Amino acid sequence: MDPSISPTQTSRRSSLYRRHSQLGAEFHRFGEAIAVHHYASDEATQAQSLGLADLSTLPRVGFKGAGTPAWAEQCGVHLPHQPNWASEQPDGTLVARLSSSELLMIGDYSGHSPLIDRLAAADRPERVYPLPRADSHSWLALCGSHAADTLAKVCAVDLRPQHFENGQIAQTSLAKINAIILRSDIGNLTNYAIFSDSSSVEYLWDSLLDAMAEHRGSPVGLEALANNR
Repeated sequence: MDPSISPTQTSRRSSLYRRHSQLGAEFHRFGEAIAVHHYASDEATQAQSLGLADLSTLPRVGFKGAGTPAWAEQCGVHLPHQPNWASEQPDGTLVARLSSSELLMIGDYSGHSPLIDRLAAADRPERVYPLPRADSHSWLALCGSHAADTLAKVCAVDLRPQHFENGQIAQTSLAKINAIILRSDIGNLTNYAIFSDSSSVEYLWDSLLDAMAEHRGSPVGLEALANNR
């Protein structure tokens, strides 16, 4: 991870970078991408209560087609047994099964994923099609003890931890836009990974911050998530 730099110095940055800059964010670079490292010094505590992180520049990729599950398993991927569940791989990558023939692969918070790199470069047989999820979908993380209460304001699905297990996925409407919500806890920290159309990320970011106000939630950076592992 490189020292803090300006987001305008990289070719890959989030659509939210101006909002982050206005909040005094410190950015760190991961290859050609940049993400918020932190805003303030006590963000790990804030994340335990209620935090929102923008992970849109971190690695992810999708694959779809009738041949996808068999191909992924041949490449050493441990697949969830059924759709709408995710499983963690040895290198920390999460593999989310969105349907019987569609996978979403999500890197960890280091900005690297050997599995994603390997599969992106691998030969694919017929009926396996790559999906550029890093470009088509934004990635936000809503974390903390009040995260489920916040989501209840903008989503009809019951996402409370006692009803929505770690690794479970909901493909639903969130703040009136389509979203994929994956519960992906970080150690003891309750965390929801949220993927939606990249063109809607500014609206979704603002909607979630508005819903978080009751519990004094605020944006957090990657450092806060890493410190809670």
